[in-house]
Amino acid sequence: MQSQNQQVLRNAYIGSLMVLAAAITVSSKAIFVKLAYAYSVDAATLIALRMAFSAPFFIGLALWARASATATEISRRDGWMIVGAGMLGGYGPMWLDFAGLAYVTAGLERIVLFLYPTMVVMLTAILFKQCISKREIFALALTYAGVGLVVSHDLTLASLEGSQTMLGIALVFASAISYAAYLVFSGRLIPRVGSSLFTAYTMLAATVASAGHFAATPHQTSVLHLPIQVYLLSLSMALVATVLPAILLNEGIQRIGSNKASLVASAGPVSTIFLAYAFLGEDITWLQLFGTGLVMLGVWVIAKHK
Repeated sequence: MQSQNQQVLRNAYIGSLMVLAAAITVSSKAIFVKLAYAYSVDAATLIALRMAFSAPFFIGLALWARASATATEISRRDGWMIVGAGMLGGYGPMWLDFAGLAYVTAGLERIVLFLYPTMVVMLTAILFKQCISKREIFALALTYAGVGLVVSHDLTLASLEGSQTMLGIALVFASAISYAAYLVFSGRLIPRVGSSLFTAYTMLAATVASAGHFAATPHQTSVLHLPIQVYLLSLSMALVATVLPAILLNEGIQRIGSNKASLVASAGPVSTIFLAYAFLGEDITWLQLFGTGLVMLGVWVIAKHK
C-alpha cells in the first residue's frame, strides 16, 4: 500500500514537472519571435518556417495515432471541420500573435494571450447559455485588472509609440479570442476524433494555411536567402516551443489530470517575463509582476473550479 502511494506521488511529481516544463518551453516562443524579428523577417515567413520544421513530427503523430487500436474512422463532415479548425483556429491565432509581437514586449504578449481561459468562460456562457458564477466574475475582474496594470506599464515605457503598442495589444487580444473559440469548438470535436489525431491533423492544416498565406503575399527577402540565424531560430522554435511542449503537456495531463495541469501551466507568464529579461533585455518592474500575479490568480480561480 505504501509503495503504491509512493508511486502515485512520484507520478504526480513527474507530471507536474512535465507540465511546468511545457509551460516554460511554450512561453519561449515569444523570445524566438522577437529575436528573429531583429533580422527583418515578416510574420508570415516566420510562421511558414516554424510549421515546415514542425510538420514531420505532426505527420509522425498522425501515423502513430492512425495505427493505434483505439483509432476511429473520421467522417467527411468531421474531416472538413478539422481542416477549418486548423486553418482558422490554428493558423489564424498564430498569425495574429506573431503580428502583435512586432509591436509589444514578450512579457506583455504572454499576459494578454493568457486571458484565453477567461474568454472560454465568456464564450461558453454566450454560445451555450451557461451562467457565469460570482466566483468567475471575481476571477474575470482580477485578470483584466492585472492586464490593465501591465498595459499601463508598457504604455508608459512606449511614450510616443503608444499607438503601436495598442495595435500590438489588439492583435494579441484578437489571437486570444480566436484561440478561445478554437478551444470551445474543439472540445466538442475531440471526443469523436481523439486528441492525438485532432492535434496532428489541425496542425497539418495550419501548416498548409501558413504555406498558402506565405505564397500569396509579397516578401522583402526570398525564403531561400534569409540569414542563417532565422533558420536556426525557426528550427529551435519548432522543436522547443512547438513539438516539445505538446509532448510534455500530454504526458503531464495523463499523470495529473487537466485541471491540475492548467494550474501548473499558469507559471507561463512569469517564465516569459524572466526569459525576456535574460534574452531580450526587457525590464522587470514590481508593477508588471503585480499585474501578472493578478492575471495568474484570476486564471487559477477559474481553472480550479471548472
